[in-house]
Amino acid sequence: MRQASPDDSATGALAPATYDWQATQLGPRAGWPYALRLSVDILLNTPSPMLLAWGDDPVVVFNEAYGRMAGAAAPGAVAGAPLAAPLAACADAVLRARAGDAIRLAQQPLTFGSAQGGHRLACDVHLTPVRDEHDQVAGVLCALGDCGLPEAQAAAPHHGLRILVVEDNLDSQYLVCEMLKAFGHHADGVGDAEAALGMLGAATYDVLFSDVSLPGMSGVELARQGLVLQPSMQVIFASGYGDTLLRHLPFPFVSLQKPYEMEQLQGTLDAMARQLGR
Repeated sequence: MRQASPDDSATGALAPATYDWQATQLGPRAGWPYALRLSVDILLNTPSPMLLAWGDDPVVVFNEAYGRMAGAAAPGAVAGAPLAAPLAACADAVLRARAGDAIRLAQQPLTFGSAQGGHRLACDVHLTPVRDEHDQVAGVLCALGDCGLPEAQAAAPHHGLRILVVEDNLDSQYLVCEMLKAFGHHADGVGDAEAALGMLGAATYDVLFSDVSLPGMSGVELARQGLVLQPSMQVIFASGYGDTLLRHLPFPFVSLQKPYEMEQLQGTLDAMARQLGR
């Protein structure tokens, strides 16, 4: 593997499609829990700098945007090494996130080093606990914003879609909303259909992205009633039960099978944005 940033002690970095996860402490991707797979998908498909510290003796995964910031120029994983700059600089906040708190720190001074010399940036640091299937915090997702990066590094697509995310798993809901915002969309998240209908009655949305199975009213019935309120709205369903419940619906929709890849959702939204001329 190629050597990466000495600042973050990255042992190597390859393109996402060819990265040798088995060579890291994370092991083969096929054996990862869903929360880890979803978090890494979001991280690698986000154009803003982002890291994931996974496990008690954390393996730190970082995306291409963070790699450029730290001098690595590619995504990578860090195992058995000092924490990356944002995590080391905000160690107390990371411990609070490990205890279950979602934290935002405004304009934190961060120091990065590379073969070309060190540099300092002030960034907003967003720390989100990532819970496993037992509802235990297994990792911390760290997103950086407002870092004053050069335009070529900071540029991200701004399709401007307004998206309502309906997902009763609050951790998944938060992660998906953060990923959508990083891609330039406006995203609001709610946990059930009744709350979603209230949002649809109060504001205009381009896309309804809903789980099919929700507490109370289903996502399918939500879409039916939501399209009465907003007939031009696009609908995306996420389902872990196949498309059986989606047969013969009287309106167009896109279905993503759980666990879906983030690039599937991204590609679907890009197509909708083009259709709307965004």
